[in-house]
Amino acid sequence: MAEVMAGNGTQSYGVRDKLEAAAPLTPPPPGKEVLIKIRELHKRFGSRHILRGINMDVYKGETLVILGGSGSGKTTLIRHLMGMLRSDEGAVTVGDLNLNKATPAEMETYRKRMGVVFQGAALLNSLTVLENVGLPLVEVDHKPAAEVRTRVIESLRKVYLPAEEILDLKPASLSGGMRKRVGIARAIIQEPEIILYDEPTTGLDPVTVNGVNELTLELQKTLGVTSLVITHDLHAANMIADRIAMLYLGRIIAVGTKEEIAANQHPVLQQLLTGSTHGPLTEAYLQPKKGA
Repeated sequence: MAEVMAGNGTQSYGVRDKLEAAAPLTPPPPGKEVLIKIRELHKRFGSRHILRGINMDVYKGETLVILGGSGSGKTTLIRHLMGMLRSDEGAVTVGDLNLNKATPAEMETYRKRMGVVFQGAALLNSLTVLENVGLPLVEVDHKPAAEVRTRVIESLRKVYLPAEEILDLKPASLSGGMRKRVGIARAIIQEPEIILYDEPTTGLDPVTVNGVNELTLELQKTLGVTSLVITHDLHAANMIADRIAMLYLGRIIAVGTKEEIAANQHPVLQQLLTGSTHGPLTEAYLQPKKGA
């Protein structure tokens, strides 16, 4: 427990109130270009301070994995990157576009540059594979049916699915791994510059997990996309990441290559890497919340 002096006594606060030191920003390595810049990002919901001064750079063409436990702020961060939330303080800048100041027209253009792989694939059960994957082309780009079908087939083949065999099937007829690949096919159909993966391997068996990880790697190389992967899966992080960032209680407390993260002696990282049930992660995420 952290303690502060209050009046004539000592008042105790839980680990959730402790503000960890943020990882310092460093200049990009030679040949690397910063595509996404996050500076002093804060977000509150009522009395809950979820993002508490996030600073982070994402390099063009890299796969950056953001690790964090439940309640660390991963979902809130990804919603800012998608343009679904606007920060209370600070900014997310993609290229020259400040998302907090972007007009609706600029946001529409920005979202076309981005594909999202949602947790659980987020397919619409009442639609076929063709309709699910082609949805952005129909609803956003207003493409004719023949072009939509052709591009859906191309997108499904990129994720190694038998396109013609599954076009008319609905999600309930597909395995978990196939549904995930259909979700990825939808994410890449507009040929995005950036792909966000929200817990892409949650709920999948180990073989399917490896398949999704390998596909993530291949798409990053063949399409040249910049990938941000939100996860708590260490195996996935080690398999696909160029760099790893650790999100803890609303702050990025460490960022680096896999080797740098493995060598980092921060107690939060060490608990995550060893899987110990004792340490700051346990105190932060398992302690009773205020008012509970």
